[in-house]
Amino acid sequence: MQDLVAELLNGNRRAAARMISLVENDDPQKRDLLKDLYPHTGNAYVVGVTGAPGSGKSSLVDWLLKVIRKDDLKVGVIAVDPTSPFSGGAILGDRIRMQDHALDSDIFIRSMGTRGSLGGLSRATREAIQVLDAFGKDLILIETVGVGQSEVDIVKTADSTLVVLTPAGGDSVQTIKAGIMEIADIFVINKSDLPGAEKTTAEINQMLDMKSSEVWRPPVVPTVSVSNEGINELWKATQEHRDYMEKSGRLLDIRRERVRRELTEQVEYLVKSRIWDRVKSKIELDSVVEKIVKRKQDPYSTASDLLAAINFYDQDTKEGG
Repeated sequence: MQDLVAELLNGNRRAAARMISLVENDDPQKRDLLKDLYPHTGNAYVVGVTGAPGSGKSSLVDWLLKVIRKDDLKVGVIAVDPTSPFSGGAILGDRIRMQDHALDSDIFIRSMGTRGSLGGLSRATREAIQVLDAFGKDLILIETVGVGQSEVDIVKTADSTLVVLTPAGGDSVQTIKAGIMEIADIFVINKSDLPGAEKTTAEINQMLDMKSSEVWRPPVVPTVSVSNEGINELWKATQEHRDYMEKSGRLLDIRRERVRRELTEQVEYLVKSRIWDRVKSKIELDSVVEKIVKRKQDPYSTASDLLAAINFYDQDTKEGG
């Protein structure tokens, strides 16, 4: 595994692909690998691209890559696709859509299934970002699953968030109330050659006028991704937001909050894992489940009994005393 880390840091693409597979599959050695990589992270800027299904996110990312590479930036792409709740499979088709970049050694594209995770991202997305960051990518684009009004996990992960909308995607009330509208740093009106584009732009600007106290007013950028219209303007707006984030100190603030959240989640994960390991060593979980199913026990008092069986409450009393 130490060789794998060294190969990754030396720019080996196969090592990057293998390491992402390890974190995605929750390999037992994942934590040690990420620990070794962590000192080499924190350099990449992360841009999230989210929006409703069919809004043209993949086409936008494809064209953005061409514009970004003109600035000689090394780019990683993580495209998250929905996993079937029935078969457990995912098509992972975004790499097919981005074939034009397959021979560019400075672009690394990885598709990931959500594997049941809600919020538009895979559970392993943040860890894959760390891998690509250590791999030497200057910019990492995250394309989320097509999401609805409330799946907004991308804001917890990205430094800049692009929300992609399409003309006639809903009335103004829907536009204003949608949770996804609250996370945009830049609004992209894609397929703006279709009827209703001006109305959609006006609705977004009306919503932004209601939030005039904000220091950063998200620009509304019209694009037509199939014909490369507006892509240069979109990249310019993204760069302007990055400049604002860095000069205002907001970038450091959100990254500090992200570290706080990751630390909290890691502590919760370790505590839960330790408790469950102890519980499973004391009882036969399947038999307890069967008793609850047959209504011989209830899950509420059973949970308390399981914690009592591993002296969980006694530990609390000792620490309190």
